[in-house]
Amino acid sequence: MTIWKKIARSILAAALLISMSQAPSAASKPRATQTSSTSAKKKKKGASSKSRARGKAKVKGQAAPSPDRIKDIQTALQKDGSYQGEPNGKWDAMTADAMKKYQDKNGFTPTGKIDAASLNKLGLGSDTAGKGAPVPAASSPAAPANPQAKQ
Repeated sequence: MTIWKKIARSILAAALLISMSQAPSAASKPRATQTSSTSAKKKKKGASSKSRARGKAKVKGQAAPSPDRIKDIQTALQKDGSYQGEPNGKWDAMTADAMKKYQDKNGFTPTGKIDAASLNKLGLGSDTAGKGAPVPAASSPAAPANPQAKQ
């Protein structure tokens, strides 16, 4: 680095220091009074601006079964002999073990989790559980709208 560049940097640094010392500091400026303490704090956003901009709602997963539904499952598992406790409406380790035992005994993958196939086998499933969407029937050749019109 040449001597002239060093001198120029030194002069520039000195000028910056002088200009900064002459500028009023933020502490000497009078502050506006605040009406509430929350206005100074940053408010939390419910959703990010990106998600609001996209307009997509958060997809809600499957809801947990109600205690009454769990009691029904425990009762059905009890009748089968897989559940030894008293139905209490709580999905606890004993209930999950009973479901695993039931699933294993009936040829399902023993996960211990509630699934449509296990509920159907227990007699607690719906008529449509585990089935695909209805497929429209194939239409037959078009018949005349009014068969007497061709006479």
